[in-house]
Amino acid sequence: MATATPRADGQEKVMAAAQHIVKSLATSKNAADDMIRILSGFDNRLSSISDLFSPPPPSSVDQSGDPTTAAVEVSVDSVSEAGEDREIEILGDIEIEEGIAEAEAILEDAEKVVQQWDDSSDSLIWDSSPSAAGDYLSAVDELISFSASSSSLLGRAETALQISMTRLEDEFRHLLLRGAVPLAFDDLHGSLRRLSLSSFPSDNDDSSTSIEVEHHDHLPNCEDHARFSLDRISSDLIHPEAVAELAAIADRMIRAGYGQELCQVYVNVRRDALLESLAALGVDKLSIDEVQRIEWGALDVKMKKWIQALKVVVCGVLSGERCICDQIFAASNELKEECFAEATKGCVLQLLNFGDAITIVRRSSEKLFRMLGMYEALADVATELEALFVGEAKEFIMEEANGILLRLGDAIRGTITEFGNAVQGESSRKPLQGGEIHPLTRYVMNYIGLLADYSSSLNFLLCDYVTDGDCSTGGASITPLAYCVLKLITYLEVKIEEKSKLYEDGGMQYIFLMNNILYIVQKVKDSELKTFLGDNWIRKRRGQIRQYATSYLRASWTKVLSFLRDDGLGGNGSSSSASKTILKERFKNFNLAFEEIYRTQTTWKVPDPQLREELKISLSEMVIPAYRSFVGRFRGQLDGGRHSTKYIKYTPDDLENHVSDLFEGLQGLPNIPRRKLSL
Repeated sequence: MATATPRADGQEKVMAAAQHIVKSLATSKNAADDMIRILSGFDNRLSSISDLFSPPPPSSVDQSGDPTTAAVEVSVDSVSEAGEDREIEILGDIEIEEGIAEAEAILEDAEKVVQQWDDSSDSLIWDSSPSAAGDYLSAVDELISFSASSSSLLGRAETALQISMTRLEDEFRHLLLRGAVPLAFDDLHGSLRRLSLSSFPSDNDDSSTSIEVEHHDHLPNCEDHARFSLDRISSDLIHPEAVAELAAIADRMIRAGYGQELCQVYVNVRRDALLESLAALGVDKLSIDEVQRIEWGALDVKMKKWIQALKVVVCGVLSGERCICDQIFAASNELKEECFAEATKGCVLQLLNFGDAITIVRRSSEKLFRMLGMYEALADVATELEALFVGEAKEFIMEEANGILLRLGDAIRGTITEFGNAVQGESSRKPLQGGEIHPLTRYVMNYIGLLADYSSSLNFLLCDYVTDGDCSTGGASITPLAYCVLKLITYLEVKIEEKSKLYEDGGMQYIFLMNNILYIVQKVKDSELKTFLGDNWIRKRRGQIRQYATSYLRASWTKVLSFLRDDGLGGNGSSSSASKTILKERFKNFNLAFEEIYRTQTTWKVPDPQLREELKISLSEMVIPAYRSFVGRFRGQLDGGRHSTKYIKYTPDDLENHVSDLFEGLQGLPNIPRRKLSL
């Protein structure tokens, strides 16, 4: 706006003075005329003042009938009002001109701050001092205000604002990188329970190969997990002071219309940081083909780390990222969701892609529990994962996650079916030395025992497994998992029965059966399997073991005891009632039979101490009294004869001691020591 000239300003002052004089002194028409004439002569600029004193309309005549006074008063008032309006206009223009000058000065100050840091391209504002950062943000605030107005200064303000946005992008990126904290995840993992299984025997395996299965013993779900890790992770992703500084920058960039540029910087930096977190957790980026080629030992480690990483990432890292994103982008809900989804998508998809690759790897029994662990981990975090995203991002992520759960479920069911087929088809033909517990029995029961730890998931996944109608045991309905366990144990019992036939010695067949069935019973009794199969199932198997024990005694000792019968021998102990030749033959045959059993059955192994002791007691009660009675009745017929100790080699106590050596799995025993007959 143009400034008033000195001449115009002077004229206005003169006119105002004249109006004041006329108003004050004009009391009559002649006086007014004289005054106007005098003023007009004084300054020709006042000649127009006579227009202010034109005759008034009739209504302006005062009550006295003298129009002169009223006309003068009206004219004077008109002069006064016109002067006041003009004065207000002049003062308003002065204020506007002063405001423009002040705005220009403010813009110049803001431009200087922006230009100062634009020239210092190697320096960073937030590395210098808090006051420098505050001054820069204040300057940006002024520029944003100018850019929102229609001021003539708009063009200059927008140019400076564009320069400042470029600088804030760099500062934002720097703060994101500087404020990030590398995470240590060692103390965030759940406890592990290590179990040893025997590898599934094959035709070429003479012995079992030990493998280890690390099983998560109730890894905490997301809610529990968050209690001890989320607070730490949320605060450690980026330093709190850096979050506040980032939010301050983001607020200015969003208000200035640079939200997309801001989002791009955030996504690029945080996406890489989250992928580095996965690497720290041992989760590598692998294609489906690469996963298929990994040998089992290495793949097992990767699956274990994936299970641990999934819970830590979803319940800790992503939840923390969500909190930080909400704080930084508080000025825009739309931008907040976009930045979070784009920053985390790569991390989430890398996790899910590995899970998807596992669903199509070649199935084998040892992979089952890792797959179950992966299934449960993903199912546990599904709700938390869904809550992190909104809109299309949520739909996409959850479609992928739910698809993987379905495919993992199919793989788990297929693996269990194949495991059952493998048990039924196991065809190793070499009998186990000593009649001990077969590797197949150990493997299958340890395997089945682990299934119980996943009962909730397996009851859901195996809901269609019961195909034989209403399945029950002991008159009570059982769960799908219980039915599956019962079938697998039945397959195992059939194989144990088959393998017992590989032993030529009938007694050893029953020792083998007792050892293996008892092992099955103990595994059931000492685990959650007991709740599946029930006490009645256990009682039946214990009764079966007692029958095997009776059959063993009959198979191994019937012949030995037959030499202690009275058949063909006199009952009164006289020489005339018994043939010494037959008696000697009886003792001789008994000795040979007992020694053969001793040499053989001391190498047999009954691992369970209670069963071993019970068998020895049963043997002693069967053999020792019969031998003592036989020796007592017929020893006199051989006393006094030559080499009588040759036939009566053992005392009852000797036999008792020798029986105690049985079923210990001893090797390389010397011959049975001979002791003198106690008279």
